[in-house]
Amino acid sequence: MLRNQRLVSDALVPIVAKEEQEFERESGEQAPLELRSRTYDRLAAVRYADLWWNRRNPQYPVVADDCTNYISQCLHAGGIRMWGNPIRSRGWWQQRTNWSFSWTVANALRWYLSKSEGVIGAVEKSSARELVPGDVICYDFEGDGHWNHNTMVTALDANGEPLVNAHTYDARHRSWAYRDSPAWTSKIQYKFFHIRDQT
Repeated sequence: MLRNQRLVSDALVPIVAKEEQEFERESGEQAPLELRSRTYDRLAAVRYADLWWNRRNPQYPVVADDCTNYISQCLHAGGIRMWGNPIRSRGWWQQRTNWSFSWTVANALRWYLSKSEGVIGAVEKSSARELVPGDVICYDFEGDGHWNHNTMVTALDANGEPLVNAHTYDARHRSWAYRDSPAWTSKIQYKFFHIRDQT
């Protein structure tokens, strides 16, 4: 839906959710090597996350469920380059009024992070304690294989546990486990992704 020439919701997402999930799991298309070779400035990503944690940057798309759009913006601020446009089911990119599924859909970003040939350069870790600021956590609240939410690690608490920032329900330096969230269930699943500093 458009309001004042700005997209405020993406009505296509429910219709194409199954299609984008299958694409993200099965696509063999690789980002060009020159786009995968880069340095990730995690401090710049965290600064962006802290600056925009409770506001919306007008330079990016406006979507109703904004958690993944926000995480994508943070990664981009850290130097991750876009690739794949104009095909929504390819790569990770945005252009004001159009974007890839992986830029704005939580489930699609989770699968894209698992791709070694993608532009983000993520490595899955086994626990939250292996993450550092600038890394990403994905959440499947119901434990049904459909990923609902994404956050960025922006700090560590006194025990070395990650604190995260998020949008949709805006949060800054929140406990990573989300046990205080009404969305939390005992079936929750997490994926922990370290963004490589260099690829």
